[in-house]
Amino acid sequence: MSYSKILYHIVFRTKRSLPAICEEHEKALYSYIWGFLKNRSCFLYRIGGTPDHIRILVQVPVTEYMPDLIRDMKTAAHRFVADNHSKFPLFDGWGKSYCALSVSYGDRTRIINYIKGQKEHHRKASLADELKNTFKEHDVEYDTRYLFTD
Repeated sequence: MSYSKILYHIVFRTKRSLPAICEEHEKALYSYIWGFLKNRSCFLYRIGGTPDHIRILVQVPVTEYMPDLIRDMKTAAHRFVADNHSKFPLFDGWGKSYCALSVSYGDRTRIINYIKGQKEHHRKASLADELKNTFKEHDVEYDTRYLFTD
């Protein structure tokens, strides 16, 4: 028996950062993603975002390989949005990249509140600036030439 509690703060955006996630229909998309994660034995703490990106705080079992989980989640969410194209008319896919950072269980409340406040936060800061600050905070090296290339 293994004992673990691994939390990830995941961020992925729409292709070309188009504002394609309509606020009036975002809850349906978020519910779909929640169901996907639940079927993969993940525990969702919070999901939210803005019209151009989604943030997730999730506990992931050790049996999951993060790149596969995110690839499969983005593929499933893409199918959901494509099946509901009239509700997401600007959606043209997800960006190729994503951000997945491990976080301390003790920080979960702060991150949950951060995700809850995304719409307000992004009235003051762009996703690019926010990610650059997040990368700096977590000591993640990045190249701005490739940050939003798709």
